[in-house]
Amino acid sequence: MIPEKTNTITGIKSWAEDDRPREKLLLKGASALSDAELIAILIGSGSRNETAVDLSKRILQSAGNSLNDLGRKSLDELQKFKGIGEAKAVTVAAALELGRRRKAAEVIEKQKIISGKDVFNLLGALLGDLPHEEFWALYLNQANKIMDKVRISSGGVTQTVIDAKMVMKPAIEKLASALVVCHNHPSGNVQPSEEDISLTKQLIAAGKFLNIRVLDHVIVSADTYFSFFDNGLM
Repeated sequence: MIPEKTNTITGIKSWAEDDRPREKLLLKGASALSDAELIAILIGSGSRNETAVDLSKRILQSAGNSLNDLGRKSLDELQKFKGIGEAKAVTVAAALELGRRRKAAEVIEKQKIISGKDVFNLLGALLGDLPHEEFWALYLNQANKIMDKVRISSGGVTQTVIDAKMVMKPAIEKLASALVVCHNHPSGNVQPSEEDISLTKQLIAAGKFLNIRVLDHVIVSADTYFSFFDNGLM
């Protein structure tokens, strides 16, 4: 159990109105709130000895004050904090996931893929801080603009099983001219494994047979990436 403050504190309701997170948001807008204050609105209340804001500060501190690192925490890890039950843990996890999806959605609209960095900018926020591997494909038109992005599979901490047919089937259905695949390494080491290299070769071969260009395979972590194309492996 994460230790909590033991002194009895004054509740948020006794604070000045413009210091209370909800009222502060209404008066000044969401951008005026700190990360801890926003999380406090999500969890709603703290415990007898700790306000929701103080509890939120401790939760953030446990993640190095990084929202990305907080997003990696499991529901069980969040529930180790006194005052955080299953419902509050689920609420926090859902909010962080929405943030990831919003960031990814902002850049997907008809974006043209011309480099591994483009793929990282698009999918790094979505995959980089996941505690398990996921494999995604971007399906492109003839101008290399994104038609759709599809999660092909979700696996364990060290790998996810992929069959080339699983990647090519949506490409055929969408009449895609090209595709890029991407997956994450939760360890943070983005160097390709032998399995990654073998799968890439299989996808290239399948793409040639179907006249669908396989442009790149990008491996991402929270803050960096490896592009097969940029490194001369395509």
